[in-house]
Amino acid sequence: MPCRMADSEHFYTARGEAAALFGARRQWRQETLYRHLRRQHGILMDENAEPAGGRWNFDADNRQRWPGDPPEPDDARPEHDHSRLWQTIVGAGVASFGQPQADALRWPLNRAEALAQLHAFVEQALPHFGAYQDAMSPRARRLFHSLLSFALNVKMLGPRETVDAAVAAWREGRAPLAAVEGLARQILGWREYVRGVYWAKMPGYRDSNALAHSLPLPRWFWDGDTGMRCLAHAIGQSLADAYAHHIQRLMVIGNFGLIAGLSPQALHEWYLGVYIDAFEWVELPNTLGMSQFADGGLLGSKPYAGSAAYIGRMGDYCAGCRYRPKQRVGADACPFNALYWGFFQRHRARLAANPRLALVYRQLDKLPEAERAAIAARAAALQSDLDAL
Repeated sequence: MPCRMADSEHFYTARGEAAALFGARRQWRQETLYRHLRRQHGILMDENAEPAGGRWNFDADNRQRWPGDPPEPDDARPEHDHSRLWQTIVGAGVASFGQPQADALRWPLNRAEALAQLHAFVEQALPHFGAYQDAMSPRARRLFHSLLSFALNVKMLGPRETVDAAVAAWREGRAPLAAVEGLARQILGWREYVRGVYWAKMPGYRDSNALAHSLPLPRWFWDGDTGMRCLAHAIGQSLADAYAHHIQRLMVIGNFGLIAGLSPQALHEWYLGVYIDAFEWVELPNTLGMSQFADGGLLGSKPYAGSAAYIGRMGDYCAGCRYRPKQRVGADACPFNALYWGFFQRHRARLAANPRLALVYRQLDKLPEAERAAIAARAAALQSDLDAL
């Protein structure tokens, strides 16, 4: 029978558009596609076809630590009782985990609920989203994030109407430019970018493991029972809500997986199974490419690795943690520190020539040889028994 194919209305780009833009380049960059789409669709552009505010990217303005005020807005999502569904799953003998409460998984079930959620985000959270986009705190589960990724990925909302609603709020003086640009970059930039990577590089991309990491996930990935407060909160919230915001996923859970040497495929399967907004086209490139650097630098220009200093700078997890964030070695030292420096020691041959990592290696080389040896030994000891952390 005759048939025809049509691109989805739920993306700005056609399936192969990103691949056509990058051609045979060995490295892709999100910023290139983002600027291309901003120009193509006239989003946040002034009358001279220049970016609004004179800058393409306000990321440097989106890194404030949340002090607790303004308060996290009330959760405007609908409440649905899924207890009978869970009983059906358990009764069918499906192997799963967790014990969801009756009011858990507050996600829209139809377009009307999704539109109400979009409106609530624009009015209540968007004005503060930009400043605290990268912030983390055990006192807040969402801060000012939109929680719209589920509705977008199951196509209850379209990306254009979502970005347009935010841009309208800026034009009407209801949201600052930095916040709106940050949201546009997530949707118009990153979401379209990882979809382009997926369709251009699959199916082989799934097996990427440029750093040859192979350790299994620690047992506490399934219950959040770890002494590291940041991971206990981020994983516990993920298991309870099927959600964690992008910095928790990237710089807490993913960062740990990277510097500890966890199997990127095992981590991919965990993300895909845990998060309600995780579909392989968006989750796989984010996990293997951005989070785990398993593609060797195709998707991103450097590994997203951080020590306890980063986590302490962007949140207040370290207060009250059993581990000491300023110690590199010893039983009480934060595991992120030895694992961070151990990661760069192990992968010096591959990473030392990366210009974005020059400062890291200068700092590492300034450490006394005995201290570098102690760090390497501590990192190896941690890797040998991750379950105990």
